[in-house]
Amino acid sequence: MSRSLYAALLLLSLIWGGSFMFIKVLLLHQVGPWTIVFLRSSFGFIFIVLLMLLMRRPFKIKSIPWKSVILVALVNMVLPWTLIGFSETRIASSMASVLNATTPIWTMLVGLVFFGAIFHRMQWLGMGLAFVGIIILLGINPASIISVDPVGFGCMLLATLCYGFGTQLSKRFLSNLSMYQATFSTLFGAAVGGGIMMAILERPDLSIVSDPGVLGSLIGLGVLGSGVAYILFNYMILRGSAEFASSVTYFVPVSAIVWGFLLLNEHIGWNVLTGLVLILGGVFMANQRRTAKLSG
Repeated sequence: MSRSLYAALLLLSLIWGGSFMFIKVLLLHQVGPWTIVFLRSSFGFIFIVLLMLLMRRPFKIKSIPWKSVILVALVNMVLPWTLIGFSETRIASSMASVLNATTPIWTMLVGLVFFGAIFHRMQWLGMGLAFVGIIILLGINPASIISVDPVGFGCMLLATLCYGFGTQLSKRFLSNLSMYQATFSTLFGAAVGGGIMMAILERPDLSIVSDPGVLGSLIGLGVLGSGVAYILFNYMILRGSAEFASSVTYFVPVSAIVWGFLLLNEHIGWNVLTGLVLILGGVFMANQRRTAKLSG
């Protein structure tokens, strides 16, 4: 993997490290999960359109495989974003981060079973080592797992399974698009899908967007967490692999802790440093050579 891919991985983890916080803020303001999906994808879509116009990047709308794009948008954005929003009303952010970090493992299993991917032993060991690092970093123990709300737990796992399928689908069907086209088209699909479900199930008062706390969270979650983030994410998928891109979820809890240390003077203990070493070592081990050979 090139240095630019690892740089994108680091930057994306820093951006997504604050996403769970932004979602929590929106939920506290009584913004429903489907409304969050619609608003974050809409903010992200507006951002990518303005960016592409500013950079004079071609949209090439007619050449976009819209059926595949809508499928990817639903599986990789609309469904997991909604499930995560719902699960965070029932489980702690730390547990959500741990469950979110199962995404690389799901991505590998989905690739193996459904997409003809081939993996070597070091990749499985590397991914497993990184996941152990997550558990140590966040201090998760059997008691904390047993006490978790089963519905929130299940929804978060289902969200990560969606990410596993969505990442592999992106690699399979969107490889001929630029990272800007892929981000533009999938965010458009997510905004449409999320908007339809919001109108049917929630019918919110969208004037709440004028609230400073809501607006700030939407800018963070939409512009950064969806617009900028998915440019980086699609870059890693298209230039690297689905498995490498999904490994960003291992670094999201690390980034959240780093933000807490820098902004809130929160303590960083031995478990954080030990977990970080295991995560770095595991991801590096798993990506020493091309992680998947997709059939077709």
